[in-house]
Amino acid sequence: MSTTVQEPPHVLAVDDSLVDRVVISRLLRSSKYRVTTVDSGKKALEVLSLGHESVQLIITDYCMPEMTGYDLLKRVKESAELRGIPVVIMSSENSPARIRRCLDEGAEEFLIKPVRPSDVSRLCNRAIAAMPMR
Repeated sequence: MSTTVQEPPHVLAVDDSLVDRVVISRLLRSSKYRVTTVDSGKKALEVLSLGHESVQLIITDYCMPEMTGYDLLKRVKESAELRGIPVVIMSSENSPARIRRCLDEGAEEFLIKPVRPSDVSRLCNRAIAAMPMR
C-alpha cells in the first residue's frame, strides 16, 4: 500500500515592499502554503519561466516600479503556458476603476491592504481548487 504525500500549494508573492512581502509570506506560510517571494514583476516572470508548473497562485501588489501588478497580470493571461495560474492583485488604494480593470483582465480577486488571514485562506482555497490538475 503506497501513501502519497501531498505537497503544499506553491504561491508566488510579488511586492516591491519588503515589509509587505514578509507579511504576506507569513500569512501564506501559516496557512501551510509554500511561498516564493520576489520584489518585482520582472523577477516574477523569471521565476515563472524557470518553473511555472510548480506555481499554483500568484499574489501581487498593484503599484510597483517598472512593471505594475496589472502589467504582470496581462503578461500571465497572454501566455499560453501561464494563463491557467490564478492571479490575485493587492493594493492599499481602494480605486473602483482599478479594481474593475484588473478583474476584467482576468484577476481572480482584488484585495485591499492590509491583507488579513481570512483573505488569504479564502482566496488560496478558492484559487487552488480552481486549478486544473497537472
